[in-house]
Amino acid sequence: MSSDRPGRLGVGTIGAGRVGAVLASALAGAGHALTGIAAVSEESRERAATMLPSVPVLPIPEIIERSELVLLAVPEAELGPLVAGLAEAGAWQPGQLVLHTVARFGTSVLDPARLAGAIPLAVHPAMSFTGTSIDLARLPGTWFAVTAPAPVLPIGQALVVEMGGEPVIVAERDRAAYGEAIDTAVSFSSAIVDQASGILDGIGVARPGAVLAPLVRSAVENALARHDRGAYTEGADTIDEADSDWPLGGGA
Repeated sequence: MSSDRPGRLGVGTIGAGRVGAVLASALAGAGHALTGIAAVSEESRERAATMLPSVPVLPIPEIIERSELVLLAVPEAELGPLVAGLAEAGAWQPGQLVLHTVARFGTSVLDPARLAGAIPLAVHPAMSFTGTSIDLARLPGTWFAVTAPAPVLPIGQALVVEMGGEPVIVAERDRAAYGEAIDTAVSFSSAIVDQASGILDGIGVARPGAVLAPLVRSAVENALARHDRGAYTEGADTIDEADSDWPLGGGA
């Protein structure tokens, strides 16, 4: 069931974790109709009630039956078995958009749904999520890796733009490397902050996080600027032609 506005989709969300609830809320803000959300744990049900209070919590097969776009925001290890199991049950519908958010997978993990006639999209936001409304303010300007068959690639890009993000195309063969880059950025930045905070805490600094925040933010911003093709170098008024990469944020 979709909205009466042209181009609007009925969106069903499987997974009310930190990513799923936020992206569903962003799509609703773009005018899409949320048909339902699957939430298993008590924490996910509470998150769904907070972020999406008017959206019904439904069984997965019912969500798929109601939806023109199915958002799969589930852990990496669960995605493949879930897609295959639903295909065996005959749940996927021809022409239905199926979008997953796992960093290191392209669309091949969605092959069981594709063989049933569904349209596969792999869209990963390069952002670290809290699962709260704070994330909605962070989405604008966030880069989203988009992988899809060429004919439907514009659909994935358009959905990203509607959520306020910036799409960057990542080829199917490069998704594993992209996922590695995301994991590296998240794990190393978190570990370094934890280590530095522990040292300051050990010498009696009362709020090590607050002390480190300006330093870490500026150091990260400077490092990212060195790898941003569109960044201006400090003290210069021309774009640094040598910079060649786009900035990576935290993984979802």
